[in-house]
Amino acid sequence: MRTKIFVCVALLVVVALALGACAAPTAAPAAKKKVGLVTDVGGVNDKSFNQSAWEGTQKAAKEFGFDTKFIESKQPTDYEKNIDQFATEKYDVIITVGFLMGDATAAKAKQYPNIKFAIIDNAYFPTKGVAYCDDTKKDCYVDGGLTNVTSLMFQEDQVGFLAGVLAGGMTKTGTVCTVSGMEIPPVVRFVVGFQNGAKWIKSDAKALNVYIPSFTDPAKGKETGQSMISQGCDVVFGVGGNTGNGGLLAAKEKGLMAIGVDVDQYLTYPEVKDALISSAAKNVDIAVYNYLKSVSDGSSKAGVFTANLQNGGVGLAPFHDWDSKIPQAVKDKIKAASDGLKSGSIQTGYKP
Repeated sequence: MRTKIFVCVALLVVVALALGACAAPTAAPAAKKKVGLVTDVGGVNDKSFNQSAWEGTQKAAKEFGFDTKFIESKQPTDYEKNIDQFATEKYDVIITVGFLMGDATAAKAKQYPNIKFAIIDNAYFPTKGVAYCDDTKKDCYVDGGLTNVTSLMFQEDQVGFLAGVLAGGMTKTGTVCTVSGMEIPPVVRFVVGFQNGAKWIKSDAKALNVYIPSFTDPAKGKETGQSMISQGCDVVFGVGGNTGNGGLLAAKEKGLMAIGVDVDQYLTYPEVKDALISSAAKNVDIAVYNYLKSVSDGSSKAGVFTANLQNGGVGLAPFHDWDSKIPQAVKDKIKAASDGLKSGSIQTGYKP
């Protein structure tokens, strides 16, 4: 009897071992995609553009399981080597922040065709473009055909126009101004929209502007803001990263009104929040997040994707502490301008 029991147990053990041997091996977990972000010279804590891009990257990392890292560019000559660093570390996606990184992004996207690139504020088309050469003029190609580059663009002139309507409606002196960074297309779009928006609500409004060839010079921005304030400006729009932030500070110290840029600077630049009547926000974080979502689900495409009032990609930030101080008539004008821009019955005046 004991022999039969032993045989039965032995058979069960053999069967169990056999089943284990036939079972499919446990699959190794899929490697996380690696996403790198290269900032422009403003740095990742610029209270504005680069910071917003990184926040969008972090949100996507949390939701979709990416490994993420940023590298700060201290000067324009860092752009290509920072992209190279991510490429040599086998990153799957590289996001470059800003118009000024256009040439570096085009060059490296061509060099690394298996890496997905996204650039903010510089439009590349997958089928056509203009000739580009490296510094030696020996390696030339066409930006068109960059089938691994997605351009994340914004209609800054639309939200700039709304900021101008707000400024024109709130000014007591009839003079508003912009402390601007480098004279590049996204900054120019903000400025032109702002000036025309101010004149749309107040036909005799005076709109001053100074372009400063840097995004990292708050001292110069403050000095420029003070100069325009001395000329009667009582609403200062800072349009230039940390340089523009200096203009906001000038307004704050004089007890005047200010308008932030790119993000809701009431939340990111608390030192000037008392002066901020709003910010002309570009939802860079949302644009970056949506792009990385498309990478995650496999639907990302090369080409240009534009954020505007129509799709909620740009817009004025809340009025916060100033909400009760802004007359309803001004709020109504802002809504009318927004509706007109969406329908096309109002034009910002910006011409590429």
